Amino acid sequence: MIPAGHAPFNGIYPATICPFDTTDAIDETALARHVAAMAGVPGCVGVLCNGHAGENFVLSRDEKRRVVEIVHETIGDRMIVISGINCENSLEAVQHARDATAAGADALMIFPANSWALSQDAAMAMTHHRMIIEAVDIPIALFQASVNSGRMAYTPEVLAQLAQLPRVVAVKEGSWETGAYEANRRLIKDVAPHVAVMASGDEHLFASYVLGSEGSFVSLACLIPETIVALDRAVCGSDLAAARRAHEVIYPLAKAIYGSPPGGRATARLKTCLKLLERLDDDRVRPPMGPLDAGEVNALSEALVAAGLL
Repeated sequence: MIPAGHAPFNGIYPATICPFDTTDAIDETALARHVAAMAGVPGCVGVLCNGHAGENFVLSRDEKRRVVEIVHETIGDRMIVISGINCENSLEAVQHARDATAAGADALMIFPANSWALSQDAAMAMTHHRMIIEAVDIPIALFQASVNSGRMAYTPEVLAQLAQLPRVVAVKEGSWETGAYEANRRLIKDVAPHVAVMASGDEHLFASYVLGSEGSFVSLACLIPETIVALDRAVCGSDLAAARRAHEVIYPLAKAIYGSPPGGRATARLKTCLKLLERLDDDRVRPPMGPLDAGEVNALSEALVAAGLL
């Protein structure tokens, strides 16, 4: 549900996980419970489902649609539901966008295709986004990928063009580097000042919020939503001491989950943290990702202790 009023998309959006059962099927009860927990946190205005944390790259079309249905049924009457669209094929992306819209998504986030890391140009990016935008009639969020993701990260010229497309309301700015974040924020605010720029580099939220942000689409918020909200409010209120206290909770977790190589294990680490905190019964991830070894689990336990959570 998109609320009425000025800048309705501004705020904190936990990027949710997708729990699986012992048969590797979606655990629908666990997913609903996970999402409902986000709805109980003041300051969280919505969720991003079917994102990277939700393992969108290993879900089938029907599974992605079902995720949106469950999220909408659980919290759609009081929070904004945004669904990620992550497809290599633009024709398939159009089908997924229509599915998500019909299932109850309030907005869509268009991810750059993984193959674009090797080959992407302005024409490809614009064609992909335009086809999706023309197929549905709901708001659109962009995804600016990490500076380390090759051509998946849009150049300033491409980002400027995308930000000016119809119904684009926000950008998940995931450059993961504060200099790039500031440059992209300034660019977007120059060409499309109505578009919300959402800081989404978990380790750099403090610095990015200080530079300016309309909120975040961030997976760490499904683990510590209250702390992410507290950081945002402290910076907006110019309370540097409170912001630093929140950052001291966020930083060890962000480093352990996202800052330790290989980065592809971040979702597994996030799920393991939720299990260690007894918020998730089964932390399994879909193949080819596998379970974490004892050393990684121990490191995550130590990070949770350092953050004062365990």
